[in-house]
Amino acid sequence: MLNVKLPDGSLKQYDLGTCPRDIAKDIGPRLERAAVAASANGVIVDLDRPIESSDEIEFTVITPADSRALGVLRHSAAHVMARAIMRLYEGVKLAFGPTIENGFYYDFDMPEPISEEDFPRIEEEMHRIVEKEEPFERFELATSDARGFCKDLGQSLKVEHIDQELSQQSDLSFYRQGEFVDLCRGPHIPHAGRIGAFKLLSVAGAYWKNDASRKQLQRVYGTAWFDQKEQAAYLEQLEEAKRRDHRVLGRQLQLFTTSSLVGAGLILWMPKGAMVRNILENFIKEELLARGYQPVYTPHIGRVEMYERSGHYPYYADSQFAPVEMQAGERYLLKPMNCPHHIEIYRSQPRSYRELPVRLAEFGTVYRYEQSGELNGMMRVRGLTQDDAHQFCTPDQVEDEFRSTVELVLFVLRSLGLNDYEVRLGLRDPQSDKYVGSDDNWDRAEASLRSVLNEMDLPFEEKTGEAAFYGPKSDFLVRDCIGRQWQLGTVQLDYNLPERFELEYVGADNRTHRPVMIHRAPFGSMERFMGVLIEHFAGAFPLWLAPEQVRILPISNKFEPYARQIEEQLARKGFRVHGDYRSEKLQARIRDAQLELIPYMLVVGQREQENGTVAVRDRLAGDLGPMTLDDTIHKFSQEVQEKTIRHVVEGSAGLGTDVVEHAD
Repeated sequence: MLNVKLPDGSLKQYDLGTCPRDIAKDIGPRLERAAVAASANGVIVDLDRPIESSDEIEFTVITPADSRALGVLRHSAAHVMARAIMRLYEGVKLAFGPTIENGFYYDFDMPEPISEEDFPRIEEEMHRIVEKEEPFERFELATSDARGFCKDLGQSLKVEHIDQELSQQSDLSFYRQGEFVDLCRGPHIPHAGRIGAFKLLSVAGAYWKNDASRKQLQRVYGTAWFDQKEQAAYLEQLEEAKRRDHRVLGRQLQLFTTSSLVGAGLILWMPKGAMVRNILENFIKEELLARGYQPVYTPHIGRVEMYERSGHYPYYADSQFAPVEMQAGERYLLKPMNCPHHIEIYRSQPRSYRELPVRLAEFGTVYRYEQSGELNGMMRVRGLTQDDAHQFCTPDQVEDEFRSTVELVLFVLRSLGLNDYEVRLGLRDPQSDKYVGSDDNWDRAEASLRSVLNEMDLPFEEKTGEAAFYGPKSDFLVRDCIGRQWQLGTVQLDYNLPERFELEYVGADNRTHRPVMIHRAPFGSMERFMGVLIEHFAGAFPLWLAPEQVRILPISNKFEPYARQIEEQLARKGFRVHGDYRSEKLQARIRDAQLELIPYMLVVGQREQENGTVAVRDRLAGDLGPMTLDDTIHKFSQEVQEKTIRHVVEGSAGLGTDVVEHAD
């Protein structure tokens, strides 16, 4: 018999081979109608796939209300798109069509290029397929027969995949929908009619199996949803994301640039962007000094032997620049990580338990050889500066040190108004061979991190296989103001590198002991963090971060001397201020300041000069009226000191009561 445990804890028995659809129907007809797929012991399966296990099965019916349902829907939408493209184009070879966050893609090898101008025709064909509500039918073949079947279909990439990756399996599964058949593990929705809305989004180049040495393919991206409203909201979010694109805003606001002569993925920080970065660096440096961190500097290269010892070279060889070969036979590597350098600073002198924890901090630039197709403005680069620090502590100090680093990350995020975040606890996969160190050390490290997060009452999700190769980690996933999620700060616990480098300290018992390392970077990398901030604030940084905080605007040249006095007094108070003394009309200069996203403008004319005041204009709230300079300085100083984050409520015109302020 098939023993099924339902979410409410009740147990039911069915004949072996019963399908999830029948179980859903037995629970209730409405549930059967809503069902998309099912979960059997955590594995998502088709509604019509028989369950043969005689063990007790934890069973859940997956409906559109379940977050897992969209993944099943989008996988099926990828098949529908591939079917439509094969109908419209000759000689199409199928590669892979997985789901991704908020959508799906499929890679094709085909003689005719696809462009976005072709999307309406493809979507029209997809609509025809969806309207017919044809089922997705699963069948299996012995692997040798599956290879022959794919060969007969002319699907050479599938044949190659079977030969290289799947030949040891006894049988393989396929899904058929009408005339379309694809080698696929599934699962799928019952029929294509369950796809309520879909949209093709873009087309890009891709390599077969993501290997740049292999065949180049065409990758078509799309999204799919259960209803039109969900899709409309997502497409609006995409449009808003385009308006906030840090690559566009970075160029318009003169924050950063890139140069083909310098090299792809290498960021040139322009004066305004460098100013924001400098403010951020000083902000966290002050906090680090107050928390007992010691600043260090390390070189941009190191001997390969050091990275071999740390494990970075063999484990990250594919994403590193090739070693530099010296005449004497020495090999040097562009620094991929800062931690081995900090380890050598720790190792440079004897250490006592009395001086632990030792906290070493550096804004260290590292280099990764990312594939050119993966580079993305400041988000994915080849040269990046990490706000890196490494803490060396006794085992008894681990939980307190980990707690303090988590508190630091939260302090940084809250100071920037990034209050919508979640924590992901990355654990090792015991079945994988990519991790180093003993099981005992791993178990102890994972238990410590879990304990601290629970004590701090921080909700977290555990992810097996997401640990660094040397230890578990806590990543902070931050949602920006339009709901996109970014992985920013990280804290990693490490029992293994101290072992590899034979680090020691003398304990209270006068014997040597092994310290524990904590790796942490609240920003992650300055480049990525800056890119996220540009998009989060749409380039309009809060006053404390803005590269130019105040713009002085005399009504005419006659009032330039008074305007320059105001500018000088604000500059002496530490504000980043600039006067616009061009002969352009006032409204044109106000418009320019608005477009440059200057937080405040001070307009001065006859009345202001006579009264010793300024007319304050807020970029968000408009005209605030006349104020004395002392009152203006007090207002600005308070906003900077409190790190106030001000924004406009969605749908507002940016005036008056629509402006919302909050500070940490």
